[in-house]
Amino acid sequence: MPDSRPSPWRHLPNAITVSRVVLVLPIGWAILSREPKSALFLIALAGFTDGLDGFLARRFGWQSRLGGVLDAVADKTLLISCFVLLAVEGLVPWWLAGLVCGRDLVIAVGALAWRLLIGVLRPEPSYLSKACTLLQILYLLAVLAAAAGWPVPPLVPLAGVVAALCVASGADYVWRWSRRARLALSQRADGGSR
Repeated sequence: MPDSRPSPWRHLPNAITVSRVVLVLPIGWAILSREPKSALFLIALAGFTDGLDGFLARRFGWQSRLGGVLDAVADKTLLISCFVLLAVEGLVPWWLAGLVCGRDLVIAVGALAWRLLIGVLRPEPSYLSKACTLLQILYLLAVLAAAAGWPVPPLVPLAGVVAALCVASGADYVWRWSRRARLALSQRADGGSR
């Protein structure tokens, strides 16, 4: 008879995700200490853990609602911290850091409103959102590589693409989740009126 007990390894992806949150502190320290090579290495390590936890969760069926939330929190914490600290150091324009933070704030407020008004929220990042996150990471890596003296593509056009994707993915979130919220609330109202 096969063993039906859950694997003790099922929490490994979540533990890896938490380690990515912990990496924010040394990354922030490296940025403020003006050690771009160290920051680059640590961000690359964070990116590796992001891919690893997702691979393990999908490969072995260890996905969970908590894992989805932790993954989103880890990504946002890392990106917002890096953009703000690099803006403090004068390496990223403040308008771009503000746009990145503003987009994530809108998403966080929307998620909180959903939780309060409708119920459990299952994070479902769109391809546009994933592209936005990927480009933000590539932009941060390019900024740090430039600070380390390495050749990189021009940063201003890349910042413009990051900004455009932030606006587009933020608008996409608002549009899609507003429609879902209206539908969920109308179904609840219809069910309550019977």
